[in-house]
Amino acid sequence: MDIQEIPVEGYERVVRADDPKSGLHAIIAVNDTTLGPALGGMRMWPYATEQEALTDVLRLSKGMTYKSAIAHTGLGGGKSVIIGDPANKSRELFLAMGDFVESVGGQYITAEDVNIGIADLEIVKERTSYVTGLSRESGSSGNPSPYTAHGVYLGLKYCVQRVFGSDDLTGRKIAILGVGSVGAPLARKLAEDGAEIYAHDLDESRVAAIAKDFPIHSVSEEEVLTMDCDVFAPCALGGVLNDNTIPKLGCKIVAGAANNVLLEVQDGTDLRERGILYAPDYVINAGGIINVAVELLPDGYNEEEALRRIRRIPEALKETFDIAEAEGISTAEAADMRAQQILEEARASKTQA
Repeated sequence: MDIQEIPVEGYERVVRADDPKSGLHAIIAVNDTTLGPALGGMRMWPYATEQEALTDVLRLSKGMTYKSAIAHTGLGGGKSVIIGDPANKSRELFLAMGDFVESVGGQYITAEDVNIGIADLEIVKERTSYVTGLSRESGSSGNPSPYTAHGVYLGLKYCVQRVFGSDDLTGRKIAILGVGSVGAPLARKLAEDGAEIYAHDLDESRVAAIAKDFPIHSVSEEEVLTMDCDVFAPCALGGVLNDNTIPKLGCKIVAGAANNVLLEVQDGTDLRERGILYAPDYVINAGGIINVAVELLPDGYNEEEALRRIRRIPEALKETFDIAEAEGISTAEAADMRAQQILEEARASKTQA
């Protein structure tokens, strides 16, 4: 396996691996370990170029630093991506990925992300101990997606209360883009509360599966983005909010599970100017990483402790929204400001020590 360092300003370590034998082509980005080892998921995606993959992993790892800071996990931020078609997974590929994670020497701890499941991580675990989110049977915390969904649900309800004066979801129109491992349980929770759900997913069977249990409207991607609704919940890939889509939004609130929802920093300001309340992605979707982080506590994983910490997400959103209002800035900028403040305080504390 050929492992090479990629110098990137503002990142502690970025490395790429190329292993022709297994077919592994991957990148690990460690953004910041001020607060602890860099924890972040592993995703597999058929990126068109390595540069596209590098851009994604850098954005995601920085987002993890901020997410862990605001969620007070005691961990830093990192991420890994495997460049390839998920249809071509193999045992050899994930064994090689385990070797790659191990080579970073504990600076990076991996977990589930897009197109990576527990079965894949169990293979990675054969070659490295720096893996979280494995099965409950193995003493780990299991699939983090339901916990991410739960945190988004709590955060979304707080946003509804902030905008409309009540968190009652009865009759509220909620448009969801992506009903996969997080979007689906979120849709079910919202439907149970009486919300009127409109959803789009590239895999139409996912919407159909929810429709077996709850009333749900299957709509096009264009409709889910532009329809007149109370909440737009992006739960697929990032970059969906940009200078092309924001002017078309028909929602009052953006609150979803996707990472890097904003394509550019300016997009947060554009949402503010349109009077749309944006729940910064790494604040509202922190439930999964909070759950996984509890595994690393001295006494090991405890679900009640994980849920207690996830219940703080609305409080973190309130802090963010209050900063935005006080400073006259977007909620995206406010979240970054708060995360940077936490990191700076930790650095200052280490220097004094």
